[in-house]
Amino acid sequence: MTLKLDRLSRGPHLPALVASSISREIAEGRLRPGDRLPTEQSLAGTFGVSRNVVREAIARLRFEGLIWSQQGRGAFVSDATTPVVLQIEPSRTPAAELFASLFQVREMIEVPAAALAAGLRDGADLERMRVARNSMAAAPYGSIAWLEGDLEFHRAIAASTRNAYIQQIVGFTAERVRESILAAGNRARSDDMAQATLSEHERILEAIAAADPEAAGTAMRAHLGGAMHRIGLPAAGAAVPPATARAAG
Repeated sequence: MTLKLDRLSRGPHLPALVASSISREIAEGRLRPGDRLPTEQSLAGTFGVSRNVVREAIARLRFEGLIWSQQGRGAFVSDATTPVVLQIEPSRTPAAELFASLFQVREMIEVPAAALAAGLRDGADLERMRVARNSMAAAPYGSIAWLEGDLEFHRAIAASTRNAYIQQIVGFTAERVRESILAAGNRARSDDMAQATLSEHERILEAIAAADPEAAGTAMRAHLGGAMHRIGLPAAGAAVPPATARAAG
């Protein structure tokens, strides 16, 4: 098996570029169903990236249904190589514009999802949200552990809707949200920003726990607006000035 993998130049979308390169190997038949992917260490060396970048790329491919993983054995090409969910190929669009588009989608999906969750959640759903919130509170702001807790909180809300499509779309955007959260953390890690984010999550959780759909939707909208502010984007609905919007680098 000879793969055509090249080292990547530095950029803000390395996980997406790695994932795209591997998916091309699958599409062109150099990686076939059942084949085991090279190890994380080997892929990191081939692409000239960190193992964390490779892990994020593998997570994307797994979510898209192209590969499956088994603890201790590695990652394998799936038998069904048709993606089961949305895909967006890396583009040359500036990161600020991509983040702005991402937050537009998030507002359209996650605000009504929070309202729906307020009417459908059960005790297990609320506990999952609390565990995610607590894991954020225990981790340094902007760290990987913080990021995972943040994404898990939003996935828990999506699961509470009992709507498979909402869960799928939030799961898809969660992989892209990684860059926006890391952008916020890299831009300015401060106690004030950490507390603001935690307070927003707390208000969402309180509204969902109180079975108040209107308050839950309002709290989620406020949180997404705050997140946009923390990564230097204008408020939802405002135009993004490509030359001046701040983004991850």
